[in-house]
Amino acid sequence: MTRDAQVAVVGGGVMGAATAWQLARRGVDVVLVERFGRGHVFGASHGASRNFNVSYEDPALLAWLREASVLWRELEAETGAGILTTTGIVNHGPGRDLVAAGRAIAAGGFETELLDAAEASARWPGFRFAGPVLHTPQAGRLHADRARAGFADAAAARGARVLTETAVVGGSVGSVDDGVALRLRAADGAEQELRVDRVVVTAGAWTVDVLASLGATFALPPLRVTQEQPAFFAPLAGAEALEDWPGFNHSSSPDDPATAWFPSGVYGMGSPGEGVKAGWHGVGPETHPDRRTFVADPGLSARIRRYAQEWLPGVDAASLAEITCTYTSTPDSAFFLERVGPVTVGAGFSGQGFKFAPTIGRVLADLITAR
Repeated sequence: MTRDAQVAVVGGGVMGAATAWQLARRGVDVVLVERFGRGHVFGASHGASRNFNVSYEDPALLAWLREASVLWRELEAETGAGILTTTGIVNHGPGRDLVAAGRAIAAGGFETELLDAAEASARWPGFRFAGPVLHTPQAGRLHADRARAGFADAAAARGARVLTETAVVGGSVGSVDDGVALRLRAADGAEQELRVDRVVVTAGAWTVDVLASLGATFALPPLRVTQEQPAFFAPLAGAEALEDWPGFNHSSSPDDPATAWFPSGVYGMGSPGEGVKAGWHGVGPETHPDRRTFVADPGLSARIRRYAQEWLPGVDAASLAEITCTYTSTPDSAFFLERVGPVTVGAGFSGQGFKFAPTIGRVLADLITAR
């Protein structure tokens, strides 16, 4: 079969764009195929803010974060865009042993600082703390839209072809030597065939659908797709400026009356231009990405407003404004990164994957280029 390119990456969210960037940096002839338009809001990569959270205890993930912290700066140098802002992140709540976490994070190469509630409240008056606070000063905030666009633009600058508003509607998968044929349909209905040696599927909530359209047999873990709804609150005078709000992770415990009502842990950060962001983690209704409502669940909305009233004295809890996005999660929240023959799949990143994107792009590029 005559090839049109060496590799096709299907799905132009942050993971697919990062993979295309990593491949293009190696001189691989790569095509990035995105079903929707540039900057769309139908998946999980849009918006202005994600936490660059380094509060992990797994040494392997901490090593990936050290790599990612370097690669984010390399992307900024290539694109001239500010993407990673160091704001620090505060971790608190009774659901985690913060002393043990601090030891693990420090062993993994990141600075930590353990404060009592009074010290932390004096430093960050926008929060209420009821116990010890673990501060990771090298953590920060990522600008999601700039990151996704930056990876795609940097890949294109190195020779990658980027096809937007182009869906994969069929295809066939051969052996490692036979390659993959993809049938593509543009927004105007025009179809074409794209023949490649390898394909990487990073289609988020559409992963199962894309693999089915290609006829690819893959032993995926169950992928749970939910519609999530982070909220934004206006900061009050006297609290931190949005640019200065640290990110935050607040863990709950069923034995603690003050947090037992949480449906999950809470994450958030200051998001310039939007407000102080706060959200539950992975508790939204299950859905199919083509049938989601884009309407926030009123019960979860009421709870996040209550959270702001009780734990974020630096915001106006009545100013709640919400967006919706999709999460695609594996049962154990581990990333799925596997290759079978000429097909490599990256999936299950939602809720924690964004910060790892340039490293995950490197891993997927390693998988797809190794025989």
